[in-house]
Formats: sequence, structure tokens, C-alpha cells
Amino acid sequence: MKLLKKFFWLIFSLFTFVIYLTTLAPSVVEIDSGELATVQATLGIAHPTGYPLFTILGHLFSLIPLGFSKIYQLNLLAAIWCSLGAGVFVYTVKLVLDNISSFKSKKDLPQKKNKKNVKGKKVPAASANISLPENIKYLSAVFAGLILVFSQTYWFQSTSVEVYSLHIFLINLIILFLIKAYLFDKTPAGKIIKKRWLVFAAILALGFTNHMTTILILPGIAYLYFEKNKFNAGSIKTILIMLLIFFPVLILFYSYLPLRAAQDPVLNWGNPVNFENFFRHVSGKQYQVWLFSSTAAAKKQFSYFINSLPEEFNISLIICILGIIVSFFTARKFFIFTLITFLSTVAYSINYDIVDITSYFLLAFISLSFFAAFGIVQILSFLSHGKFSLIIPSLLILLFIGLEFYDNYNEVDQSDVYTFEDYSKDLINSTSENSVIFTYQWDYLVSESEYFRYVEGFRKDVAVIDKELMRRSWYYNQLERNYPSVLKDLKEDVNGFISAVKPFERGEEYNSNFIEMHYRKLMTDMTEENLKRGDFYVAPELFENEMQRGEYVLPDGYTLVPDLFLFKVVKGNSYVPASDPDFTLRFPARGNKYINFIKKYVADMLARRALYEIQNDKIDRARIYIKKIKSSFPGYVLPAGLGQVIIK
Repeated sequence: MKLLKKFFWLIFSLFTFVIYLTTLAPSVVEIDSGELATVQATLGIAHPTGYPLFTILGHLFSLIPLGFSKIYQLNLLAAIWCSLGAGVFVYTVKLVLDNISSFKSKKDLPQKKNKKNVKGKKVPAASANISLPENIKYLSAVFAGLILVFSQTYWFQSTSVEVYSLHIFLINLIILFLIKAYLFDKTPAGKIIKKRWLVFAAILALGFTNHMTTILILPGIAYLYFEKNKFNAGSIKTILIMLLIFFPVLILFYSYLPLRAAQDPVLNWGNPVNFENFFRHVSGKQYQVWLFSSTAAAKKQFSYFINSLPEEFNISLIICILGIIVSFFTARKFFIFTLITFLSTVAYSINYDIVDITSYFLLAFISLSFFAAFGIVQILSFLSHGKFSLIIPSLLILLFIGLEFYDNYNEVDQSDVYTFEDYSKDLINSTSENSVIFTYQWDYLVSESEYFRYVEGFRKDVAVIDKELMRRSWYYNQLERNYPSVLKDLKEDVNGFISAVKPFERGEEYNSNFIEMHYRKLMTDMTEENLKRGDFYVAPELFENEMQRGEYVLPDGYTLVPDLFLFKVVKGNSYVPASDPDFTLRFPARGNKYINFIKKYVADMLARRALYEIQNDKIDRARIYIKKIKSSFPGYVLPAGLGQVIIK
């Protein structure tokens, strides 16, 4: 039993890991999964802010011969980080409950006369403060941990490779070492070398070497630090010494970016080889346009956050709310720290106007789970009576957690998601040898294709060009490195565009019309030059948007023909045959907006091909594509002109 109590946090981590294995993605998934796996496997440079610690640790883990595919192995690492984070969380909760009196404000302490202990000695009234039973503390820590690990966003980070999985572990580690420094630093007054705070500074630096949103915990840290050490010359000197540890750790890991960029890896986002590029990359300058953009955007994101809370915690949210009230009266200082952390996270995140904002609220969800621990303490204490006092309240809490688990399991389950692998591979396989694909489907195709090309060596002859990344000067260095033939004979166009866009990237005065003129010319010229060497394919989103607005124009004499997943650029108006749609896309039992996007885009392209066949009097060929639509996309509504075609 003693061993069980000592390592209860580790046992909890293992339990969490086993659960997370059941929802683990077997392959690449949407958004950044392919890119991040490639960066880890090949020691590349990820999108801003670079995530050097994530990259280095992931690469080391990828070298372990586990017998899995690289993508599954790196997905597995995400589950490990989230499980370890859960173990650290429950350990911290137990630590806080063990020292709950240390978090009470002076006015909360009982104002009683000193009492006598069994030996007749007087002890201060504060020492006679409440002491929770050990079983309640352990149960509260574990139940609060379950509320956290089964919350939707936290759980989802464990299902595939993502920087937030390591962030979860590190942010929980930062809170643990902060609490330890607050509780146990016994440095005499006047001394500025506070060892526990120095260790904390190193751990905090590690958090920043993975994700810059670690900054969101700084206001809460400042509160606990000055509450403990007071605001005086000594505490300021200690902070300066902490910074002497913090910055070397930060610099050590971020030096990876320019050093590795100088070696020209296959993925070299931002090319941070010099100070200008490095600063722009680490500061995430290209994303700053979405920060604090408008009050309307903040209102929209705040509404999203409030509405997402019931989805995150289900009925367990009631326990979190109860815990907010209980912690205010029983551990005022910890309440203030957690509330500051919660509010700073929400205040920052609602001012970031991006679609996939949920992960930025992770620290707020962790804060609510800390509050939940106090709600659980109250429930267990209030409802415990008799010989089997804890059974009924424990079962009640487990019922709440069980409903949360049941509600979120299907939402996060990625164990049957092969759609993005199938889509990217089948799409690329539908193209001819040494062809070019022009697209900006980052979330569905570009990111995923990077993994299959650079890690698994799949169809390295095909160049997948991201139209939106062509707006960045650094991207041409990566194109030249990976697809040298694509930019052949385009040096003048490339140099002209880079010269035009550089002032914009540097925050100097720029001419937007001049940039756009060079950009459009470069796209058209790139299409024309590459058609001399092979086939050129345009993704449907360019046809539906940029081409309709006249922003992307084909070379004179060329047109588009629907060719399974993509449009093929062809000269003249003669009939161009296409392959049969004998591909198979595996769709999971439960879809999402990304899965639904792929379904619609593929079905739309098959319908376009069927219409093209009809326009060329190829009715039998049209039936083949219509049959594929009906068998693979049964809910799809055929456009006018196809419904009359009879399937034999």
C-alpha cells in the first residue's frame, strides 16, 4: 500500500496511456500532423515558432526501433506526453491538498487562542488548521485527473503528433515546480540564491523552447512568487539570477533553428539562417495579423469558448464550478493563482482570430480541473458518513466522469482514421510521372504529402506546390532544394517577387499592387514553364476561387480538364481521357469537418468528370464516375445533368 501511494501518479499515467492507446491515430490526420511528423523524423524546421525541443525529442524517439511506422511511433509519443502530463497533474493536486493551509490567506485562518498538544506544549492556531484525510486527498487527485484526461481537447492532443502534447506535459511540470518552490523554499530572509526557484526557472525555460504560449502562465507565476518573496530588492535580485538560468536554456535550444537551417533540411520553414529570418520565425510574425484584430473577433472567440465548456467536461463542469467556490474559501492563494492563470489564458486566446483556437484554451481547461479537485473534496467530505462513507460520493463522482468519458470518446477517437493517408496517396497516384500539383490544401494534402514523400519516400517524382506559401520569400529556397526543376528558367520571376515582398516581410513601406502583380505573373509563368517538362495539375480550390476572380490565369491556349481528384492543364479543347476511379478512401465511423471536406471535394470532382464525359458524348464513361459517386458517397446530391444518366 505504501508503494501504491508513493507511485500513484505513475500508475495513473499508465492507466491514462492505456486508454489513450485505444483512440490513437494509425496514420497522418488533418492540419499539421504530416508536417510535424516530417520535421521530427528528418530534423527539420517547423512552422513558427519553430518548436525546437519538440523537434529534438521527437527525433530521438523516432530513432528507437519499435517496429512501427514513423507516423504511428510519433503519434504514440503524443500519447506518452499527455499521459505523463496527467501523472504530473495528479501529483500536483495531491501536493496542494497536503499543504492546503499554506494557501489560505491570513484572514481565512482560524482566529483562536493557541492550543496545547498531547505533551502540553503550545502550538499556533494556524497549525491546528484543517487536515484532510489521506484517502480523500488521493481520491480527489485521481478524480480531478480523470476529469482532465477525459476532457475533449486534452484527450484529443494525445491522438496524433502535435506540439500541444509536449506543451501539456511541460505546463503541468512548470506548475508542479512552481508549487514546490512556493511551498518548500526555505532560503533565509535576505538571501537571493533560492535554489528551488532557480530549478523552476530552468523548467520554465523548457516550456518556452516548445511553445511560446507558456507566456500565459507568467501572471499567475508572478502572483505566487511575490506573495511568497514579497516585492523588494532581494526578490528582484533573485529574478535577475533566475533569468541568468532562463535565457541560456532558451538560447541553447533555439540555436537549433539557425544551425539546422544552415544545413538546408528538406523542411526549412522560414529559413531562419540569419537574425532577420530567425526573429521573424520565432516571433511568429506572419501570424500576428490575427492577434488582437478586432473586438468582434474577440467576442466571437469568447462565445465559442463559453459554448465549448459543456462539450469539454460534460456534466463534470458542475464539479469544476463547485470547486471554484470551495477553493475561494479553503485555499485563497491557490484560488487566486489558478483564477489568474485561467483569465490570462482566456483573455489572450479569444484575441487570436483563427479557426482552430481550441488548443489555445488548454491551460484554462487545466485550471478548471485544478478547481475540480476542490469540488471533489467538498463532495467527498460532505457526503461521507458511516463505515463505508466514501463509497456513495465516489460512485456519484465516477458517474459524472463516466458520462464525460462516454460523451467525448467518439469525438476524439482517431483509431480508424486513414482518410488523409488514402486521400493524399490516391490523389498523387492519379497524376502522371514527374508532374506538378498546384494547391493550397494544407490541412488535407500538402502537410500529409510532406510526410509520405520525405519520410516514406512515396512518389518523390511529383512536386506538390503550396500556392499560399509562394507568398513567402523563404519558400523559394525550400522549392529550389526539393524541386529544382519547378523553378528552372524562372530566376527573373522569383527574384522580382522576392524583391517586391521583402519590404512587406520586414514591416517597411511596401506596394501591395506591385507584390500582387509579380505574384500573379510568377504563378502563370511557373505553370507555363513546367508544362514544357510534364503534366501540371490544379486543385479544385484554385479553380473555384482564384481562377474565378482572375487572380490566377493559365497561359494562353491552355484550359482545364477534370481528371479524378484534380484539374489537368491541357492545350486546346480536344477530349482528354482519364483513368477509372478505382481508388478506395477509408472513412471513419464518425466524421468531422475535415473528413466531410474531402468527401465533398472528391465527389464534386467525379461529378465534374462525369459531366465532361457527357459533353464529349462518352455516356458509358460518365456512368462509371456516377456509379463511383453513388457507391462511395451515398449522401451526395448529383448536380443537374447527371441525374438523367441511367446506371445499367
